[in-house]
Amino acid sequence: MFNLLRHLQNCTNFLHNFDIIVCNFLEFGAHIAIDEFEVREITCFREIAVLSAHTLIAKGFREANWLNMAGDNVHNPHLGETTCGSLLLQLQKIWDEIGESDEERDKMLLQLEQECLNVYKRKVDQAAKSKAHLLHALADAKLEFTTLLASLGEKSFVNLPDKTSGTIKELLAAIAPALEQLCLQKEERIKQFSDVLTQIQKIRLEIAGGNELSQSLKVDESDLSLKKLKEFHDHLQELQKEKSQRLSKVLEFVKILHDICAVLGIDLYSTLKDVHPSLTDATGAQSKSISNDTLARLAKTTTSLKEVKRQRLHKYQDLAARLTELWKLMDTSEDERNLFDHVTCNISASLDEVTAPGALALSSIEQAEVEIERLDKLKGCRMKEIALKRQGELEDIYTRVHIEIDMKAAREKVLALIESGNVEPSELLADMDAQIIKAKEEALSRKDILDKVDKWMSACEEESWLEDYNRDENRYNGSRGAHINLKRAEKARILVSKIPGLVDTLVSKTRTWEEEHGATFAYDGVPLLTILDKYAVLRNDKEEQKRRMRDQKKINEQLNTEQEAMFGTKPSPLRPLSSSKKVLGLCANGGPNGALNRRLSMKQNGSRSVKRDNPRPVAPLNYVAISKMDVAPVTP
Repeated sequence: MFNLLRHLQNCTNFLHNFDIIVCNFLEFGAHIAIDEFEVREITCFREIAVLSAHTLIAKGFREANWLNMAGDNVHNPHLGETTCGSLLLQLQKIWDEIGESDEERDKMLLQLEQECLNVYKRKVDQAAKSKAHLLHALADAKLEFTTLLASLGEKSFVNLPDKTSGTIKELLAAIAPALEQLCLQKEERIKQFSDVLTQIQKIRLEIAGGNELSQSLKVDESDLSLKKLKEFHDHLQELQKEKSQRLSKVLEFVKILHDICAVLGIDLYSTLKDVHPSLTDATGAQSKSISNDTLARLAKTTTSLKEVKRQRLHKYQDLAARLTELWKLMDTSEDERNLFDHVTCNISASLDEVTAPGALALSSIEQAEVEIERLDKLKGCRMKEIALKRQGELEDIYTRVHIEIDMKAAREKVLALIESGNVEPSELLADMDAQIIKAKEEALSRKDILDKVDKWMSACEEESWLEDYNRDENRYNGSRGAHINLKRAEKARILVSKIPGLVDTLVSKTRTWEEEHGATFAYDGVPLLTILDKYAVLRNDKEEQKRRMRDQKKINEQLNTEQEAMFGTKPSPLRPLSSSKKVLGLCANGGPNGALNRRLSMKQNGSRSVKRDNPRPVAPLNYVAISKMDVAPVTP
């Protein structure tokens, strides 16, 4: 009886402990969502434990109905045809058939019980490890989700289900789609970052002058936010803008070099290739180098070629000036000068104004230098001819303005200077040119007075003609051309009436000129004031002679009247003919009538000689002449 109680107590303890283990396992399985097969295994092991307990009870009572009780307890329709209970019944039957002792049976049942406990413990450990693994996976998933949100710069995720309770697998299943979507979004964002960073690195390499992109381009996955992406895009836009500006500078430099090389006759291709080979690439502007080194070398090359252009232009202008000087000295024809228009056309041009292709080529410089050398050799042979021509030009100016110079002495002096070789031909010609300029200036200052002198002389000629005309007794007859002479006589009287005022104006202007220039105004070597004074004296003498002639005429008329009264006859009209012819002769030869010729001169003793270049004969009865002053009257 005591053993029975002990077995009952052991059985009760065993079932209690086993139930605690099973409850813990089932409770844990609810959190980790164990499958149906595992539940079946646990149920089977619990039935084995129950059968073991019943076996202990059957050992105490030894009653036949134990098997029925065990069969009822082990019957479980959910376990299928072969269960742990049926197996125990088969084992019991086999033991009965072989006559196994109770001790062996107890020993084998205890062993079976221990094996069941070990299996339960092993399953519990596995379930605990699985739970820990799932919890760790859930924590990792949540951490990764949070990290992805932070990396992508998102504060929340719209498609994340609002599930905070449930099994671990349910929580994992709930967060998995959102996590997968975030991973895809992260990959897409990394691709965007990689594209932007690749472009940034490419432009930086172009600016720095690098050749190859880095193979290991790393994207910082800790910050993949849109804000950071926008910063990179902004930086990329700045770099693209800088690249565009640099490309514009490169193209501008290339254009400048193209223009300069064209002007200088230099090969543009080799010039650009020396700077950077990509500058000669005709595929497009985007392929050209924009690095700092390229820009610096372009600027240096441009500055260098501009200096070459400046030096060549200076040399061209020197050569052009020299050519122009030699042409002027040599009186070179226009046809020969036109051959060097490409040299002389830029003689006064600025650096920026010279843009024609080949305008400053070395070949043109060499051509101009050869021509200058040829003209220098030819200049020595023609120097005398040129100098005498300049002297002739100077003498012609002085002759036109009635200034007397010693022409023979001047020519001898010029020839002596050339033959002595003590003076440079260019200096001599420059001095002669200065004299010509000075002579032209003096001629310009004398022009007004000389014009008045010409008018005065023309008026004097008309006065002489008028006197001849007035002495012609047949001037009023109906001969041919009489009306023309009558018309001229009317104009001549107007001119003659203006002579005194014209002389006064000449005297005033001459004195003013002499005061301004501090020199005597000479006309063909004679002071003009002296000529005018002599003319005034002659005119007074002439007026006095006219007065005496009028008085004599009155006396003659009175004598004729008295003679007629006394004798009743008229004197012959041919009687005073000798005196009239005498007056005409005096007028024609420049005598008392005071008429001036075109050329006035003073003798060395100071006496005045008044004569015409072509002496005017006494007018015939049908005399007809056209006055030079017929167009307009002379005003003082």
